[in-house]
Amino acid sequence: MSTARELTKQLLRQFVDSFDTILFDCDGVLWHGNDAISRGPGLISKLRAMGKQPLFVTNNSTKSRKQYIEKFNKLGFQVSEEEIFCTAYLAAIYMRNVLNFQGKAYLIGSPGMEAEFKLVDIEYTGTGRDYPEGDNIITTEVPLDKDITAVVVGFDNHMSMVKMTKAATYLHDPKVPLIATNTDSCLPMKNKNLVMPGTGTIVRAVETAAGRDALVLGKPNKFMVELIKKKFPLDSARTVMVGDRLNTDILLGKNCDLRTLMVLSGVSTLADVAANKTSSDETERRCIPDYYIEDVTTLDQYMGEL
Repeated sequence: MSTARELTKQLLRQFVDSFDTILFDCDGVLWHGNDAISRGPGLISKLRAMGKQPLFVTNNSTKSRKQYIEKFNKLGFQVSEEEIFCTAYLAAIYMRNVLNFQGKAYLIGSPGMEAEFKLVDIEYTGTGRDYPEGDNIITTEVPLDKDITAVVVGFDNHMSMVKMTKAATYLHDPKVPLIATNTDSCLPMKNKNLVMPGTGTIVRAVETAAGRDALVLGKPNKFMVELIKKKFPLDSARTVMVGDRLNTDILLGKNCDLRTLMVLSGVSTLADVAANKTSSDETERRCIPDYYIEDVTTLDQYMGEL
């Protein structure tokens, strides 16, 4: 059982020697919004110089891999597109390669998801604004697309009662699958006093309305790591997952037998770790990192002293 040891300078050499591949969450770990966390780009460069393979795994579905490359570059990170595994990409790959999807999807999502769907030639509709006219929230007639054969849910700034009604109606057919990018309850914010609802709130709304459970692709689901293993020679015993959220990042590590390092610059806190240790919920008791550290700034400082 993990004990959540603080990653100190004294433990760093042992820690670094224990892995070949290092998976990084992004939001709350490498950046906050549009600001890189100090010394993050330098840390990635140091790891590459040591022969380590950094990969980037994010539940954020709002951007495509191409859009992420633009953000990484703008913030000073040297990253290739093949090293990025975002849930917009996961959803498109799952639909095309696993489901062999040939129909038309109702997509509650973002331009990033649209871009990834286009790359694998998946027909879709539903993105953008779709609000009721006037003050009428519930209407007796909602225009439906008879060709819809799947519903895919990610983060959508334009989520509305109309979209929820359409999704729930399409899902009334049990043959129509419900796919979700992730179920993160909130987004990591630089302002810790601000709570920004995440994709999970949208997914739960659709699930409740439809009376269906979604198949969730993002962390902590193993599909993320299974996809990575098809592209990189990843040895679970020689891989570490770095993240800020216990129930996604750290649990992904536990589900895939990876080492885990929690940073305190995002969502979860040491108080959350302590609560999980004594929780009556078995899954929460598993969400204990092997190590924790303040942030990637501190990790880079320590690395510079090796």
